[in-house]
Amino acid sequence: MSNVVEAITEIVQPIVERNQFELADIEFIKEGKNWFLRVYIDKPEGIDLEDCALVSEQISEHMDKINPDPIPQAYFLEVSSPGAERPLKKEEDYINAVGEYIHISLYEPVDGEKTYEGTLKEINDETLILTIRIKTRVKDIEFNRKIIAKARRAIQF
Repeated sequence: MSNVVEAITEIVQPIVERNQFELADIEFIKEGKNWFLRVYIDKPEGIDLEDCALVSEQISEHMDKINPDPIPQAYFLEVSSPGAERPLKKEEDYINAVGEYIHISLYEPVDGEKTYEGTLKEINDETLILTIRIKTRVKDIEFNRKIIAKARRAIQF
């Protein structure tokens, strides 16, 4: 399905940018018997329902004009905010998250753990440094970026 996401990204990106939003992510997934095209948009001050409706309408109008249809099967279009726990996927997402509280899941354990939450202190091409709190102690841990399976912003309690 990555071919569909790539094709849709080329179609959707200009629409999103024309409205001065950021294209955070696109998913094309099957849930039960239904297919969903999910487009996640963002802007610094956050996304509201009117923003989602505007972009959804423009994407729908544009997709209806394309022949042949890049998605031949029936699907539901959903446009929304990536949410407070926005996934970090692109390099720009990581750069913008420096100083923010994030959650990472790892492919292999570091110090016996496969998940960590902490403040993203630093990032480069090879590594990511998280400042984590263990009870009353604060510690920096460096992670090789190749072992990071998923990363997202997190809400600190």
